[in-house]
Amino acid sequence: MGESPFRDDLFADARVLVTGGGTGMGLAFATAFAAHGAQVAIASRNDEHLAAGATAIAKATGAEALTQVVDVRDSESVAALAATLESEWGALDILVNNAAGNFFAPVAEMSENAWRAVVDIVLDGTFRVSQACHPLLRKGRDASVVNVVANYTWGAAPFVAHSGAAKAGVLNLTRSLALEWAAHGIRVNALCPGVVPTEGARANLFPAPEMEQMITDTIPKGRLATADEMALQVLWLAASDYVTGECLVADGGQWLAGNPFYTLGKLVAD
Repeated sequence: MGESPFRDDLFADARVLVTGGGTGMGLAFATAFAAHGAQVAIASRNDEHLAAGATAIAKATGAEALTQVVDVRDSESVAALAATLESEWGALDILVNNAAGNFFAPVAEMSENAWRAVVDIVLDGTFRVSQACHPLLRKGRDASVVNVVANYTWGAAPFVAHSGAAKAGVLNLTRSLALEWAAHGIRVNALCPGVVPTEGARANLFPAPEMEQMITDTIPKGRLATADEMALQVLWLAASDYVTGECLVADGGQWLAGNPFYTLGKLVAD
């Protein structure tokens, strides 16, 4: 990652789990925590992504990441992850729920299985991981949860309605858990990024080559964000002791300027 405004030891010895941590934004989050002194664990369905992610973290920070293949759609798989963290660390200080699935599709043409797949990963997966890690977070130090949603969580999500509905649910879950878990010393917040052009985003959300520029044109800042920029927002949320139940929008002003996906409807018509 680039230059950080935070102390190198900000998260010294903190125990951090990032789901969807083998690639894209999740890998950037895990790398940023490791660069600031944390012990990190990354979870993903893909063992090759995990191996490559752990190698990237080690190269960037010198830290050795704990890895585990996990399917957040499966309660037993999630329970096994929590058991590993209990065995390795005994507690958890920071949980970043980043596992996600998304693709560009009009609702009228979307199968029920496609809808369920995204909701099961994004909303149900966040519930499963949060619930399984709750006992570990209660034993953690200044425990914090950061759920990754999206700027379209605030309004309509045309052509990504499955993701929008799921992430809106995650935002409500974030606020509900912030109140339920405050007495346990656990803060819960959300990050609402705009479009970050990771490899996965480009493959699933830009079905036409002109879409990236069309999306960029909806951003007052005039450019897309980077995964490293989003990582700094996650660090801030994890470190801000008096902030809970909030959603930090980091999208260059995009959601204020209008819906980023609405203008893309003409590509579907074409």
